[in-house]
Amino acid sequence: MTTVKPEKNSFTIGGETVQGGEARTVELPVARLYTHTQVTLPVRVVCGQQPGPNLFVSGAMHGDEICGVEIVRRLLARKSLNKLRGTLVAVPVVNVHGFISHSRYLPDRRDLNRCFPGREDGSLATHLAWLFMTEIVRKCQFGIDLHTAAGARFNLPQLRGNTEDAQTLRLARAFGAPVIINANLRDGSLRQAALEEGLTMLLYEAGEVLRFDEFGVRLGVAGIVSVMRVLGMLPGRPYKPRFEPFITSASTWARAPQSGIFCADAALGAWVAKGQRLGAMTDPMGEREIIIEAPVSGLIIAVQKMPLANKGDALYHIAKSEDPEQERPEDLTTLDENGAKELYPRFGD
Repeated sequence: MTTVKPEKNSFTIGGETVQGGEARTVELPVARLYTHTQVTLPVRVVCGQQPGPNLFVSGAMHGDEICGVEIVRRLLARKSLNKLRGTLVAVPVVNVHGFISHSRYLPDRRDLNRCFPGREDGSLATHLAWLFMTEIVRKCQFGIDLHTAAGARFNLPQLRGNTEDAQTLRLARAFGAPVIINANLRDGSLRQAALEEGLTMLLYEAGEVLRFDEFGVRLGVAGIVSVMRVLGMLPGRPYKPRFEPFITSASTWARAPQSGIFCADAALGAWVAKGQRLGAMTDPMGEREIIIEAPVSGLIIAVQKMPLANKGDALYHIAKSEDPEQERPEDLTTLDENGAKELYPRFGD
């Protein structure tokens, strides 16, 4: 009688092969600084004993968006990874140059998330994009990219992906974020390039630049673990929030009608009706005030934190209600570390 040996799991990256049951940090050379110092892309590969899906999780695609770095760090600290099936490819800091300089961009002022799939012999940004695609994306079947709001804004935890794809929607629901947006693809983005390679991709947004948002971080970790459980990579059932996510494919910005001082009234996570007062723009003398009204009915998913604004600046991002009969989501204005305990009964488990 012939005995069939079980298939062994392994993952090769940067010329190194990580065997099943191993975890290793691999340094992928990017470029040298003009000081001759070598800059590398650090990748932590956790290879399960048994075969399964390959999932990459990436943070700091924009160097000042650091919540994802903490999410990846906490994910890698979980003891349940000892029972992993398949391979987790964790890249806490993609844009190393921007992370060091506290900048969204690379030294050539390029937005890395507009440079995919990249070129081996291109600019620093396109070369880094090519390296990420070659060594990571094309060796995985699933990906989760972690972001925060840009500039002086703050994002409610939200997922973006192609919800018209059944697999993507299933994973997005498993993640458990309060908002899911069927967002359009941006030219040159990692999500666009990964989808063209056949991956199923989620993009998670939470918090603000250069700060850790504890609720957004904890929800990010719990969400990734839930997705890994649905994919069969980890044992256990996915987390189950006590509310349905607000799903939409449309959103719009309420912008400053004049330059001046932004006085916010509406809170992040609030449901607003079209025409409702969101705040006002005034001047330092208080001689003129212009009311800011909601352009649509929907849920506030981002708010400008800087009280100084120029005419046309984006102040409130509203996820639009596409169906007049659509049930309003839970009140999310107190959705923080403490307020999450009721809506997420196993939050942070």
